[in-house]
Amino acid sequence: MNIRSDTPLKPSILCIEDDVDTCEFLKLLLDDFHFEFTHTIGSALPKLESHEYDLYILDNWLPDGSGIDLCRRIKSHHPATPIVFTSGSSRRSEIADALNAGADKYMLKPCEPETLKEIVKELIYRN
Repeated sequence: MNIRSDTPLKPSILCIEDDVDTCEFLKLLLDDFHFEFTHTIGSALPKLESHEYDLYILDNWLPDGSGIDLCRRIKSHHPATPIVFTSGSSRRSEIADALNAGADKYMLKPCEPETLKEIVKELIYRN
């Protein structure tokens, strides 16, 4: 676990998801963590450049680009940081693309809340 100095008490998560309700739900579900969200890749990039997070949650389809491309970008700078995809797409090719880009887990929406929470904890505390 790489708890960042700007959030000394809680591991930090950045969620890039265009659905506001999903973001609010995840923030409540993952209240054990410092949780931030953005709705586009464009709004996520400054955060990615100025902070390092303990885990990323990505949607596959974002208004301004592909979550898979963003995953590759994150992994090129932070290869050990876990990434979880939450997506409505169950197409095997998209799941394979996300995992090949570096995602640790791919969950179909709607996600079972407790399962998602356990996966997040497992990935953050695995080190």
